[in-house]
Amino acid sequence: MAVAPHALASQSALAVLRDGGNAVEAMIAAAATIAVVYPHMNSLGGDSFWLIARPGEAPLALDACGAAAGAATIALYREAGFASIPTRGGMAANTVAGTVSGWQAALDWQRDALGGRLPLARLLADAIDHARDGVPVTDSQSACVAAKADELKDVPGFAQTFLVNGAAPAPGSRFRHPRLAATLEQLARAGLGDFYHGDLARMLAHELQQVGSPLTAADLHAHRATWKAPLALAHSQGTVYNMPPPTQGLVSLLILGQLDRLLTPDMDPLGAAFVHACVESTKQAFHVRDHHITDPAYMEIDPRDLLAPPWLDAAAARIRADGVLPWGQGMGPADTVWMGVVDANGVAVSFIQSIYHEFGSGIVLPQSGVNWQNRGCSFALDPAARNPLMPGRKPFHTLNPAMARLDDGRTLVYGNMGGDGQPQSQAAVFSRIVHFGMNPQAAIDAPRWLLGRTWGQTSDTLKLEARFPSTVQHALRTLGHDVEVLRPYDEAMGHAGAIVLQPNGLYQGGSDPRSDGAVAAW
Repeated sequence: MAVAPHALASQSALAVLRDGGNAVEAMIAAAATIAVVYPHMNSLGGDSFWLIARPGEAPLALDACGAAAGAATIALYREAGFASIPTRGGMAANTVAGTVSGWQAALDWQRDALGGRLPLARLLADAIDHARDGVPVTDSQSACVAAKADELKDVPGFAQTFLVNGAAPAPGSRFRHPRLAATLEQLARAGLGDFYHGDLARMLAHELQQVGSPLTAADLHAHRATWKAPLALAHSQGTVYNMPPPTQGLVSLLILGQLDRLLTPDMDPLGAAFVHACVESTKQAFHVRDHHITDPAYMEIDPRDLLAPPWLDAAAARIRADGVLPWGQGMGPADTVWMGVVDANGVAVSFIQSIYHEFGSGIVLPQSGVNWQNRGCSFALDPAARNPLMPGRKPFHTLNPAMARLDDGRTLVYGNMGGDGQPQSQAAVFSRIVHFGMNPQAAIDAPRWLLGRTWGQTSDTLKLEARFPSTVQHALRTLGHDVEVLRPYDEAMGHAGAIVLQPNGLYQGGSDPRSDGAVAAW
């Protein structure tokens, strides 16, 4: 079974599984496809993170996050007249794009661990065809281009690639990306390492220099994806896994650890008491994030210490059923895709790929057609900040793919896109499946909330979808929450997905109706 926020990516994964591929090979195919068909959300010019689990073995985490350029110093930006790192343009493209290195590391690992033998050209074939021949523009892409056109139209390469006669493409019109097709064909011929070491790397470095990026060929050459141990939360229902820093995976686990102490069987999974417990747990987890999470080389605490009972017990005890904790500001938007695959042997993959803001830096490189991320704008131009810009430092990431192994024998992979919304939607989906027994589709379809900002949103209110009953909205306002009501199925809530592998070998999946996705199974 595979799930993705665009149906063509789910189908690419399923086709690989039907050809005898494993979950990792299927995910590489899905990752390449979705980089083509959902370009406002992700790109070859972004980062990614993986959780991979084989039955009977400890899960693995793969960090495919790029570091800041060797030339990216605070002084460089100050001397150029910037008070903060810009979000668009060449100077916003200041970190290496790591996702292709993650594809390579995962591909190498699965050959030995899983015996996968499908050629790379097969895994990239769908993406190449979609880029060359075109795909229908989704409502999501069209609306995103329309909303960001004025901001991005003068960024090098954006208008040529994503606008039609100076305007957003119409939903359902054909979107072709022949330059990206040629880049994918080059990777299929020369190998994924060509992105960092070969002819493609030299082209990318030259193109980045042309558009004013501080990245160089040396930065691409120095990059490596790294294998890590995932963070693990001992939960009353099993063990929950997520990515370690520089991601906010700790945040997602801290929320679930508090909820494990707060939720009761009689709670309504659509009710005010449930939403309140989730929101208050989120505030405390975000406080940890904003004060501690950074490049792990510069962390001052061990995140595993906060997943132990003393911290979680104390945090849960601070939450009042009749009042709210203080709340400051969120981290802002993040455009991302989460995808999951579980194969016939029970190998499970939870994967997330992103360019940060909508269309990242906005730059589309002239020859390769790669849209480069702006993840480095999360750095600060203050050496005393939590995440100061410095050469070779990894940026803070909102990205965090999730996975759980439950004591009843189920394996769950799940996740979401959307900055501050990622850990909150994870809490909603996990709790509704694990605590309240909802099936994955019902858990994802149910109305959600968002404290803070996500892509397309700038306010820090508690946003509720309008499908929450008015009694729930009123109860939350009465408790002291600053409630804002959004559309019934609002894309601001992100694109969640989940797969459950049952102990009897059957699969359940859920895809978000707020996205263009689907569950594909065989």
